Amino acid sequence: MEWKNKSSSTRKRKAAKFSTSSLDHAEAHIVFGLFVASLAKSQNYPSSSKFLLKRCVNKILHSLLSESSNCSPFLQNLITPLLSLLPVLLNSKCAEIASRGAKIAGATSLWSLEMNEIIASDYEIMKGLISAVSNSRRNVSMAACNAILDLSTTSIGKYWLLEYSALENLVFGFLQVPKSSTISASLYTLESGDDTSLRLKVNEDEHALLLLEATLSLINSSSMVQIEKIPLNLSRSFLAYLKELWAKVRSHIICNILVTCQQETRLNTSNIGTSSLAESIFRLSTPSSEEPPRSFPSGILKEGIFASSDCGFQRFISSHWEMSPLFISNALNEQAFIYDSLKQSINRNIFSSILQNSISCLPIASDELDILSFLKEVKHNLGCPLIYGQDIRVVKTDKDSNEESHFFKNSSSCFLYMDDILKCEEAYENGYTIALRGLEFRSESIADIVDALASIFGQPSAGANVYLTPPISQGLTCHYDDHCVLVCQLLGSKNWKVSSEANVSLPRLYESCDGVKSSKVDDAFEFCLKEGDVLYIPRGFLHEAYTVADNKEADGTEGFSLHLTLSIEVEPPFEWEGFAHTAVHCWNQAQPKHKHDILNRVSVNLLHLSIKLIGNADPIFRKACLVAAISSTSGSVPAEPFFPLERLGKRVTKL
Repeated sequence: MEWKNKSSSTRKRKAAKFSTSSLDHAEAHIVFGLFVASLAKSQNYPSSSKFLLKRCVNKILHSLLSESSNCSPFLQNLITPLLSLLPVLLNSKCAEIASRGAKIAGATSLWSLEMNEIIASDYEIMKGLISAVSNSRRNVSMAACNAILDLSTTSIGKYWLLEYSALENLVFGFLQVPKSSTISASLYTLESGDDTSLRLKVNEDEHALLLLEATLSLINSSSMVQIEKIPLNLSRSFLAYLKELWAKVRSHIICNILVTCQQETRLNTSNIGTSSLAESIFRLSTPSSEEPPRSFPSGILKEGIFASSDCGFQRFISSHWEMSPLFISNALNEQAFIYDSLKQSINRNIFSSILQNSISCLPIASDELDILSFLKEVKHNLGCPLIYGQDIRVVKTDKDSNEESHFFKNSSSCFLYMDDILKCEEAYENGYTIALRGLEFRSESIADIVDALASIFGQPSAGANVYLTPPISQGLTCHYDDHCVLVCQLLGSKNWKVSSEANVSLPRLYESCDGVKSSKVDDAFEFCLKEGDVLYIPRGFLHEAYTVADNKEADGTEGFSLHLTLSIEVEPPFEWEGFAHTAVHCWNQAQPKHKHDILNRVSVNLLHLSIKLIGNADPIFRKACLVAAISSTSGSVPAEPFFPLERLGKRVTKL
């Protein structure tokens, strides 16, 4: 079955199959009167009053759960006085009465949006419900969890639950209940209407699963500020449990192992979706404002890559950055700290294991400022298997036709499950290169290096891809990239041909590259990268790479190549043209308000248009602006070989 995951927030409460019918007009008068009287006398808990109170509460609850109850005007008139008495029921020392009070709150909240809001905004009711979550009586806690899930069906209900600190109480409550020493999980498909999502079956009891479902629901509705209110020790313990559970779930996702609700009877069925679990892990893993950010020293990265070259970093910026290729021999070996970090994260022996345990890393735009809005867009695909073309490619270039062929035919934008992943070994033996994208999302050490790289060049993001190529083979055909790359040779060796001049002058990200096609690189530099070497290739330069067998080894194993490509993506706002647009915008915002007339707005818009036209005509304004770059020593910006704004002024004057 293909991966489908569409979550549904609809929660329906079915009436229990009681023989008792809903209250009619006369019965409602009697029952409610007896209810109030027995409640008043139950403070001293005489057994007769308690028995009568239970009977009255049960009768009211059954009526609320009946299908016709929300159509009864008289019963609706009783709701207001009934809700005013709910805090007393919720705080009752009698477990049965307290649990019935929670069920009444939940059932009533499902009547309408208005009723949901009335209950959610009532401080005393919410306080009683949230306190009941931690009640030592199992039936009370479960009833409170169900009521919280009922309230969570609306945004206003979730808002007030978070305002009243329900999330912290749920996390604490879940960590307190007994759980299995070893987690077991499986997946089943819930096919109800349009909902065909994957849900979890877990070897936890119903109480723990209710707490878990309610907690995940609120986490996925929280802002980062609200998540940070969870005590750090509780948050870390809860996240550790979720990661352990996800490890079990992930193996079933990758292997595409599904069961029906009737199968795996040793596991309890939950309403928790795989995407909901993945989203909660994502949110809880986001560093809080109190935690110091992980960082890789940018100075070490500069020295590790550029110090062994003759030019150094400053000379690299002025002579090679976005202008010409640069080969740096033995760069990584000079800095064992960097090389060891890379080799520990990815090597030939564990490459297969990485593939077998990988899921899709959904692409995120570098200009995405709100991570939560990104989650809303992609939440139904979180945790899905590797997507061919997006996450992984298995490709080789035919020597005769010089065209790429893919091992997985007609696999564009489809999922690769375990059976497919295991075939990658067969593909490798047949000369195919395995390219895995998004290493910065799969390894913390590589993520640290990528973040440092982005800060060095003053860009919002960078990336890392890994390529495993067998002997005597070529993966990708001759091409150019719309971003600059640093090729880091980790194991084996690879031969490279790189054009000596740009074939396309500073192409922008995501621009079509159909205009330049070549079967080979003319007038090329040729390099042989060995372990520890680094090759810089600017954007717009045609290049190709291939492996050759080493005759020193009889089995030819020395002929393979494993290299990591670090990419520096120059977003348009971080080009000199973008810098000029920003400067004009800031200047305009700083003007007195009386100058913001129609003539001024027209002038500013014309100036922006002029800058855009100049950027399209003069490629130099597509060059990366490094004003955001952070120096490891003085904090100054690396020296540029020119300052395009002076040229911009001359161009605007001519216009």
